[in-house]
Amino acid sequence: QVQLVESGGGLVQTGGSLRLSCVASGSIFSINAMGWFRQAPGKEREFVGRISWSGGSTYYADSVKGRFTVFRDNAKNTVYLQMNSLKPEDTAVYYCAARIPPTLKFEYWGQGTQVTVSS
Repeated sequence: QVQLVESGGGLVQTGGSLRLSCVASGSIFSINAMGWFRQAPGKEREFVGRISWSGGSTYYADSVKGRFTVFRDNAKNTVYLQMNSLKPEDTAVYYCAARIPPTLKFEYWGQGTQVTVSS
């Protein structure tokens, strides 16, 4: 089992920045990737970005590419989502998630943190 706790959400103006954190605990040695997802009101949850736990390779949704960065600090068991040039359409609850082999799905989820971008 893996437990995830996000923090860092809040209210920011258009063009501003926020950094979200996700601390993992439990069977973290089993994790092979961490991801960030978001869900806006009335919309489906969507993928934002992910990072491999060991090699650090990253992958992003087109909507955030060039503005958001996922990085990790393995010593702190923490993954971050640095969000720059925020837009009102980035407003959502942001979730971090962990993927443990052999599944290809992200099955462990945090409680979410609200990000609101005002225009």
